[in-house]
Amino acid sequence: ADPERYQTVYARVAGSVAAPTAGLHFTPDLLDGLRTLGVELAFVTLHVGWDSFRPVSTEDVASHRMHTEYWELGRKTAESVNAAKRDGRRVVCVGTTAVRLLEHAAALAAGGGEPAVQLGEVVAPGSGWADLFIYPGYRFRVVDALVTNFHLPRSTLLMLTSAFAGRELVLRAYA
Repeated sequence: ADPERYQTVYARVAGSVAAPTAGLHFTPDLLDGLRTLGVELAFVTLHVGWDSFRPVSTEDVASHRMHTEYWELGRKTAESVNAAKRDGRRVVCVGTTAVRLLEHAAALAAGGGEPAVQLGEVVAPGSGWADLFIYPGYRFRVVDALVTNFHLPRSTLLMLTSAFAGRELVLRAYA
């Protein structure tokens, strides 16, 4: 009845077909409390597409064709992420969409793609279309911790979570 209830308090740009559900539990008071504790908050944009909910239907996971989603990584956020990595601080993502965006930007940087990254930086500001499929065996370049919800079986989101925490641990949590 109220579309605003199905939105994060920090949403700014229309375009996703669904809210990033891991962030639905955050309130302005919670964000202020995190800042008071010294947590630096930085925000990204990744427009969730319908295919996020499409199950992987190939027997070989690597054969699954990942959908593309539009992303934006602002200069201030890129600088914050790079400073955290340089300083040995953790980068904690709220939601699998934020993980995909940062890891996509890092893959671009590592592969010499656009946008070019200065020496010592992990990510650079930019925008475009992300189609990175993260599944068990993936080596994370940026993200150190993840806040997420439960995901549907055979979904790319569950596979990303399993890549991060380990398949067996995730299955035990679901059990």
